[in-house]
Formats: sequence, C-alpha cells, structure tokens
Amino acid sequence: MLTLLHLLSAIALLVWGTHIVRTGILRVYGAQLRRLLSHSMRRTPLAFLAGIGITALVQSSNATALLASAFVAEGLMALAPALAAMLGADVGTAVMARVLTLDLSWLSPLLLLCGVSLFLAQKQNPAGQLGRVAIGLGLIMLALELIVAASEPITHAQGLGQLFAALTGDLLLAAVIGALFAMLTYSSLATVLLTATLAGAGLIDLPLAIGLVIGANIGSGVLAYLNSSLLAAAGRRVALGNLLYKLLGLLVLPLLDPLAAWMQQLPLSLQNQVIGFHLAYNSLRCLLLLPSVTLMARLCTRLLPERATEKSSTVQPRYLDPDALPTPTLALANAVRETLRLGDLAEQMLGHLQDVLQEPRAEAGRELRRLEDDLDRLYGAVKLYLAKLPREALDEAEDRRWAEIIELAVNLRQAGYILAKMQRRAERQSVTRIDLEELAELHAELLANLRLGLNVFLSGDPRSARQLLRQKRRFRALERRLAHAHVDRLHRQVLHSPVTGSAHLELLEDMKRLNSLFCCSAYVVLEAEDQAADRPDEPPGQDRLDGELRRLLLDDAANGPASRATGGTAAG
Repeated sequence: MLTLLHLLSAIALLVWGTHIVRTGILRVYGAQLRRLLSHSMRRTPLAFLAGIGITALVQSSNATALLASAFVAEGLMALAPALAAMLGADVGTAVMARVLTLDLSWLSPLLLLCGVSLFLAQKQNPAGQLGRVAIGLGLIMLALELIVAASEPITHAQGLGQLFAALTGDLLLAAVIGALFAMLTYSSLATVLLTATLAGAGLIDLPLAIGLVIGANIGSGVLAYLNSSLLAAAGRRVALGNLLYKLLGLLVLPLLDPLAAWMQQLPLSLQNQVIGFHLAYNSLRCLLLLPSVTLMARLCTRLLPERATEKSSTVQPRYLDPDALPTPTLALANAVRETLRLGDLAEQMLGHLQDVLQEPRAEAGRELRRLEDDLDRLYGAVKLYLAKLPREALDEAEDRRWAEIIELAVNLRQAGYILAKMQRRAERQSVTRIDLEELAELHAELLANLRLGLNVFLSGDPRSARQLLRQKRRFRALERRLAHAHVDRLHRQVLHSPVTGSAHLELLEDMKRLNSLFCCSAYVVLEAEDQAADRPDEPPGQDRLDGELRRLLLDDAANGPASRATGGTAAG
C-alpha cells in the first residue's frame, strides 16, 4: 500500500510540475506568444511552426488550442491556419517529451535550487516567474525519477502484472484509458511521460504503452473541445478539427502489433522506444495531414454552422474563459473584449433611443429595455470575472489595466441606466419638432464620442485621447448653446407648454452626463502619459483609480440591481 501511495504521489508531482511550467511561461510571455501566434496565422507553414514553438514553451497543447480557438472566434484569423497550428502543437508536445526524458538527473536539484531562490526573491517580477518555470522543470525531472523508484517493487506484484497483461490484449481499451488519464491530469505530456517511465521500469510492455500514448493524444483533443464549448461556433470548429485529426490516429491500431515487434528489435531501451514512437507518430501524422487543413476547415464549418440568433435571445458572455484566469495577460485581454461588447450594447441603445424620441413605439421601447438587461448581465459577468483574477499575480501595468476595465464597465452600465431613464421620459412626455432636431444633432455627436472613447480605451493612444477631450468640449459648448436657445424660445412662448420644456431640458442634461461617461477613458490615458513622464517608477493614477473603483465595486455589491435608480457616477 505504501509503495502504491509513493507511485501516486510521484504522478501527482509530475502533473503539478507541468502545470507550474505552463503557468509561469504564460505569465511572463503570454502576450508575446499570443502576438506571435496571431501574426503567424496568415500562412499555413508558419502557423504550423508557431504551434510547435509555442507548445514546446508552455508544454501544453491545450493552451495553444485555447489561443487559436479564441482568435478564430474573434475573426482575427482563418480556420485552416488555426488547424495547422494545432497540428504543430502535437509535434511540440512530442518534442518536449523527448527533451524531458533525457538523462538530466543532475539538472533537477540545480533547477530547484535556482528556481526557488529566484522566485522567493522576485516573486512579483518576470524574473520570479522564470524561477517558477525552473521549479516546474526540476519537479518534472524529480517526479520521473521517483516514478522509476516507486515502480520497481510493483513490477514484482503478481496481481498487477496480470492486470496489465489483460490490458495488453485490447489496444482500443488501452487508448481509452490513456485518453481518460490525459483528461483527468489536464496534460497529455504528463500522460506520455508517465507511460514511458512505467515502460522503462518494466511495469507495462511496449504495445500497451503505445496504446496509452495514442489515447493520451485523443484525450487532449477531447479536453480542448470541451473547453471551447462557451465559444462561438467559429472557435469551436478549431477544437473539432483538432479532435477529428487525433481520432484519425486510431487508424494505426491494427498495425501496432507488427510495429511493436519491429521496434523491440531496435537497440533502444523500452522508455526510449515509447518516446521515439510518440515523436515519430505525431510528426508523421501531422506532416501527412497538414495539406488537408483546408478540406478539414470546410468539413468543420459544415458540421458546426453558425446558428441564427433571434433578437429576443439572451446575451451571454462570450470571451470570459475561466481557464485563462491563471494567466493574467490572457484574462485581461478576455475582459477587454467583453467590455467592448458592453460598448456595442450601449451604441445599440443609443440608436433605439433616437427611434423612441422620433416616434414613441412599444416595439422600440421593449427592444431598448431588453438591451438594458443584456448590458447589465454582461457587466455583472465582467465584474465577477475580474474579481476572480488573482490580484497578487498582476504586475503594475496589469493592475492598472484591471482598474481601467472596471472603470469603463461601470461607466457603460451607468450609461445604460441613463438611456433607459431617457426612454421612459420620452414615452411619458412629448417634445416639439424643433427640440427633436436639436436632440438629433446632439445624438450624432454623442454616438461619435462613444465610438472614439472605446477606441481610446482599446489603443491607449494619447493623440486620440486629446481628440476625445476636444470632442467633449465641443459637445458641452453645443449643449449649452441648445439649452440657451430652448430657454429663449420659452421666453418668446414658442413652446406649447412648460411641461414640454422641462422634458427637453432634462434630456439635454442626460445627454451631457452620457457624454461625460463616454469620455472618461481619455483622462486615464493622459494621466498615465503625464505621470509616466514625471514619475516613471510609480503606476499612473493608481491610488485614485484603486480607491474609487474599489468603492464602486463595494457599493455595487451591496446594492445590486437596486442601484439602477441612482443614476450615473461621473461628473461633467
């Protein structure tokens, strides 16, 4: 029993080591790897090579699948190059399995010593995350040694030998077991390393080991497909094509017995034979299938067509992938994309408000209220997603971006409440034709400022931020001129009633508040530019942003949807 416990603990250490390496690499180089993959997706050969390189670094084909699926879902790349990248990811996994099973026992204690020292000394810096990677590599090598040591007594157990002998006769069952273990450990690499180590220890024979290796590949494909279930159909096609390519590997099962008999004649250890088969199998399979990525893309598009969404359907978060939370760079990018969807909903609400102002109709009012509910739902999802992000893992720039995302999300939610209030006021009170012309002029300016504000938030460009502030001042001047003109008409008794005049002035005031909310991103960008020049060692505006945003989050958590009636928080 104690021997079995030692073996299971060594396996757990192997899985944990691969997880640490993947997390450390993504935290330090996540943005660069993301950029490399996106830039390589224009041509199939480059995408294939990028898939090899990125997977070799992060030691996880699932991480590469996550990136590729997200890019395709966002329309940033075509499906065929993404499938080529996934073929490259399989080769990258096989390459790392070969590297990690080399005789590097002397390197394990050195990596652990240096990694722990570096991580504890600079935990929040990129150097500290590289120390985390060194710890993970050291743990992987140590775990492989412990598995060999723990397996030696087990090889003499008669019952266990009979169990593995029974599995040897059914390669399909062995593939299923390998797939299940890869899904449970979230790592096909860990499964292959474990299989090779057990084979080298004499615990399993070569045919069974080969079946487990093929199953591990399929398990990683199933896992990637399950992880893509929340994406749009375009993103799920990448995972589907990847899974179909891995399932095609089952065609070699009838050839495994003669292949194993031939391999056993080679002057290699059993462990090296398993690793060699894994490398040759994935390399040949992927190179042979690479020319078919275009055909596979067409097949996946036919199997997963775009679903027509009705207008009355409930909007759900599209980019808030929980698997990206351990990697702050990817998680923040997901939150940015979802926050931009909030901006799209606010823009749609603006369009429907104009329809309500021109001719109050029940259909337009219902659509605007539905959009308000969708905006509120997405805001809650973004807020909860960012709350789950480990703040201690963020560097200064990431922490500042976290605050910017929350601030814009809060402003867009408040804008939705104001737009809904304007819709209710427009349905209760009428305005004159002259007022409608003035409101339409302001509406056009407001729509332009919303779009420019989202641009500034996304790009962080100081020049665009200064232009946005100029647009804000222009809007304020226009609003004041229209308010004065309205009062002048009221004085000349052009209006039919003072009630109509009151409605018009309130709508002007609401539009002024909306404009202030849409232009807030300019202040964040310009403040960051100024403080970076004056005090480069301090995060721009962090104290002000953190205090205000934490207050907003606490208030929102306490009040919930009831805070709708409070109106906006930004001042003109």
